[in-house]
Parts: sequence; structure tokens; C-alpha cells
Amino acid sequence: MLYRVTGKVESSTPHLVLLSVGPICLELNVPRASEYERNSTISLYVYLHWNQDQGPSLYGFSSELEKRLFLLITSCAGIGPKIAVAALADLGPQSLVGAIQTADERALSKVSGIGLKKAEQIIVQLRRKIEPVIESSGQELAGIGTSIAHWSSLREALTSLGYSRMEITRAITSLQGTDGMSQAPFDVLMRNALSFLSKQS
Repeated sequence: MLYRVTGKVESSTPHLVLLSVGPICLELNVPRASEYERNSTISLYVYLHWNQDQGPSLYGFSSELEKRLFLLITSCAGIGPKIAVAALADLGPQSLVGAIQTADERALSKVSGIGLKKAEQIIVQLRRKIEPVIESSGQELAGIGTSIAHWSSLREALTSLGYSRMEITRAITSLQGTDGMSQAPFDVLMRNALSFLSKQS
């Protein structure tokens, strides 16, 4: 069974990466394909999903945490892999876990393919199951309890300023990967997000 693959990025679309692994080229569904530059060498944790009608498809994740969250979400009745990937892409691991932990239906319902009913369903089914993920995640989810409200407010503020969902997700993902940002006050997050977005334009 595939666990992790390392290869060179041939090309990408919003949610697909073509990865050359030796003489083989794999098509992987990923949450944020824009993160992977063409010709760069990357490693992805892999999951093989089987659909009765469409057959097999591969999903790739930048961390074991992303893969665990993907499997957790798809364990919910009626929630497929496309919605799970969209949740990881739109919210990122930290905000996704925080939304489930704090029962933030509004944040989850903004994900493409998830309305309020599905958001409620995900929270009910996963709120207890998410605790072991948080406990075993180490620094990846550090400070999540105190920061989730700030991330949600930041997303809303940037949306009101006219930034696209993809731009906002990139900015938040960048900040969440920066030391000290998980505990930063809202005004610091806002300044850094605007600085990041100005450099992207």
C-alpha cells in the first residue's frame, strides 16, 4: 500500500498535481496545488480512494496531519473526498480543527460543498474524535484554542476587503506556518496578511 511518494512536479491545476516518480507519473488530488512549483521535488503522504463507479483515485497531503484530517472527515456519512479536500484547502488544518472543536458551523458552512446541515453533521460526528488528533499533533496545532477566533475574524475581514477565497487561504496558510503567529493578536495578523497579499499582487 502506498504511504508516501517523492517526485518532481510536472504541472498542476487548482486541486491536481502531476508528480513524476521515476518512470511513472502520478495524478494526485491535493488541497492546495498552487503551493507546489513546477520542477520542484516534493514528498506527499498518499491515500488511495476507491469509488465503485469511477474506480481508483490518489490523494496527496503535505503532512500526516492533513491526511488524518482527510480520513476523519470522509468517515462522516455522506461526506466524500472532494468535500474533505475542499475543507482542507479553504480552511487549512488549524482552522478546520478549530472549527470542529469550537462547533463553528458558520466557518465550516463557507467551505464549497458544505452547507449548515453538513457543517452540523460534521461537528456532531467529529467533535470527540478530533481530541486525539489535537493531542498527537505536537506543534502543528499549538495554540489552536486561543487563535481560532482570530483566524475566523481575519478571513471575514479580508473577504470584506475584496480578496478572493484562494488569496485569503494562501495568506492564512502562510501566517499559520510562521513562528509566533498562532498567538498573535488580531491587528498583528491583519497587518501581516495585508503585507503578504501586497507582495503577491
